[in-house]
Amino acid sequence: MKKVLTYTILIFFSIMFLLPFFWMISTAVKPPEEVYVYPPKLIPSKICLDNFSKAWNSQPFNVFLKNTLIITILSTIGQLISSSLVAYGFARFKFKGRDFLFMVLLATMMIPWDVTMIPRYMEFNAFGWINTLKPLIVPSYFGAPYFIFLLRQFLLTIPKELEDAARIDGANNFQIYYKIFLPLMTPALILVGVFHMLDCWNDYLGPLIFLNDQSKYTLTLGLAQFRGMFGTDMVSIMAVSFLISILPLAIFFIAQRYIVDGIATTGFKD
Repeated sequence: MKKVLTYTILIFFSIMFLLPFFWMISTAVKPPEEVYVYPPKLIPSKICLDNFSKAWNSQPFNVFLKNTLIITILSTIGQLISSSLVAYGFARFKFKGRDFLFMVLLATMMIPWDVTMIPRYMEFNAFGWINTLKPLIVPSYFGAPYFIFLLRQFLLTIPKELEDAARIDGANNFQIYYKIFLPLMTPALILVGVFHMLDCWNDYLGPLIFLNDQSKYTLTLGLAQFRGMFGTDMVSIMAVSFLISILPLAIFFIAQRYIVDGIATTGFKD
């Protein structure tokens, strides 16, 4: 009975979680006249697959996709490099004020992005970076407190004897980092990479603030163009939302095992 009750609860919440996704797909393939009918129709009377091509071609979504991929890939690479380097320094080097600096780093996690939004805009405007992709890429090369914390916790689980053996063999600090620790950090790095990729892919406020020209728009900004002053093209919104969610979902399911391993091993210390 305990197992039956457990699976019943899990199935119930799984259906509740998947229902909005199913409603998105249902609306994406509906004829426009069935979108606002009452009572709502969960199953459309006619499947209109051409809604996807019409919505995608109604705006330059190929350009938006290219911009989003550039931002996501370059930003994720920068986040992995910078966060792993900083985490390596905090986990493996002993220096004066290390613990205090790490506490300051963690304290910055409590500062909401909205507080730093205007200073960032003023800074990037002084650099001449407004209406370019740089404000969405360059900050990732300075690390993120949450990811640094995760990677540091993972590095603390690696025995120090492994590092000592490498030093005996003549390896310097950087060689120990990229030849020994980076391969061992693969689950945690995949976790950080997937989380950061999802943040970049779904980011709306950042591109909205820093980008003005439509040729620089990302997918989220392009999706918002379907909301006009006199109405909202709900079929196109749902169709494009489904298309742009395919890649993140695929990456998440492919990396799911590594994500679970990364979460399970970032909270323990030998």
